[in-house]
Amino acid sequence: MRLFVKVLVANRGEIAVRVIRTCRRLGIPTVAVYSRADEHTLPVRLADEAVCVGPADARESYLHIPNIIGAALRTGADAIHPGYGFLSEDPYFAEICADHGITFIGPSAEVMEVLGDKSSARRVMGDNGLPLLPGTVEPLGSYEQAQRVAEDIGYPVVLKAVAGGGGRGITVVHRPVDLFEAFHTTRANAQTLFKDPSLYMEKYLEQARHIEVQVLCDSHGRGVHLGERDCSIQRRNQKLLEEAPSPAVDENLRQELGAAAVRGALEAGYQGVGTMEFLLDGQNRFWFMEVNTRIQVEHPVTEAITGIDLVAEQIHSAAGAPLSLRQEDVRPFGHAVECRINAEDPARGFVPTPGTLHTYHAPGGPWVRVDTHCHTGATVTPHYDSLVAKLVCWGPDRASALDRTSQALREFELDGNGMRSTIGLQRAIVEDAVVRDGGATTGFLRARMPEFAG
Repeated sequence: MRLFVKVLVANRGEIAVRVIRTCRRLGIPTVAVYSRADEHTLPVRLADEAVCVGPADARESYLHIPNIIGAALRTGADAIHPGYGFLSEDPYFAEICADHGITFIGPSAEVMEVLGDKSSARRVMGDNGLPLLPGTVEPLGSYEQAQRVAEDIGYPVVLKAVAGGGGRGITVVHRPVDLFEAFHTTRANAQTLFKDPSLYMEKYLEQARHIEVQVLCDSHGRGVHLGERDCSIQRRNQKLLEEAPSPAVDENLRQELGAAAVRGALEAGYQGVGTMEFLLDGQNRFWFMEVNTRIQVEHPVTEAITGIDLVAEQIHSAAGAPLSLRQEDVRPFGHAVECRINAEDPARGFVPTPGTLHTYHAPGGPWVRVDTHCHTGATVTPHYDSLVAKLVCWGPDRASALDRTSQALREFELDGNGMRSTIGLQRAIVEDAVVRDGGATTGFLRARMPEFAG
């Protein structure tokens, strides 16, 4: 079937490169948009066409909807792939695309609006039988209500921005005396970051695992899951290392998680590639957290164990094609690990260290994949995310995947103008005995960071 005449990639960096490559394989011409700070970057070179959409400030370029839509109309693009971040989970942008006859490669604006609001997402999933952690479904109306809920469910608790995402807008509160400041500070931060001060509260699990399930849904009411990813190793609530499958999930739990994820997605009217996120407690009970209505940064680990191109699945779904897969066709094999290589200094609280790459050498070898937009001479600007590359290594089992990851990290060279990176930290993580034994939870890196940074 005909897919699209031309796809505009409304993003930058490695995800723009990733989308352009799949479009090329599918025979679809692409348009890259870029800010003036990104004029000489790899996506601009790889796309069939490129349009400058504004200055370095993302608010005037990658987040400027009139400029993005204008670029699509001028170049004849009939679809837009938003990648992750920027406009990828903006229902207003999806609605504007539809108004201009442009296909937004993702779920509908209505579905994004419901699932992007963490409170309404909890309500929808709870109504459809997915287990929710004790806490509030509707946003907290006042500090006094937050006090009552915290006393009822017991400390520690976590305050979360209703409109939050990317690990931002989250505060853990361990003691009643800290709740007042945490409540008002988190509300203020939510207003600044997301233009919405609304918060909800959940019971905080001290030693949990962060598990997410990849789902694919078409516009014909069919959905499948591609298994789970373990994203427990995080810094400041942001993922640093991911693996698939999770060492904590057996086959019975995997099927239960997958069935719940697909049920929740279909009941919400989801279409495309999405991620259902859960917490797994010490008794192997899972609890729904949120839905990510976009391609995830860590999607390559699922691709590595399934052989399924998730960006291609997004494009086919957006074009109205029925799923070509049945659940029994999904047969994951082996194990994969992804390390996010960021231009950050772990010893200084992960402060970004932008600069020009004087040395950039990516590792290689069998079953080693590096997704990047960087090369020797490239500039990592201070204007955007500090992600330089994603290293993904596959092995027939978990031990071999970790061994291959360790070797690849030893080969990875990145240097320039005082730039620091997470390469050394990632090596320490994958060679750590707790990680090797599959015992890392969401508190692992916070507890071990002083040792790793030293």
